[in-house]
Amino acid sequence: MKKYFLLFIAICFIGLSANAQDVVFNQKTLKYHHPSCQWAKKCTKNCIVVDKKKAKARGGVPCKVCGGG
Repeated sequence: MKKYFLLFIAICFIGLSANAQDVVFNQKTLKYHHPSCQWAKKCTKNCIVVDKKKAKARGGVPCKVCGGG
């Protein structure tokens, strides 16, 4: 139950705080997604919301589906 609650909070946070520069960054795969991307919505583990510049600085590459926002 706690896991679903945290997922719900994360999804709400992504929806409310996403501006033009925020992306969902997967720390394991190093891919970043636009918050509305289907893969960003499915990402529950290893994902954080960061500025696109920070995602790139961490070695991130854009998603092939959404282009990373």
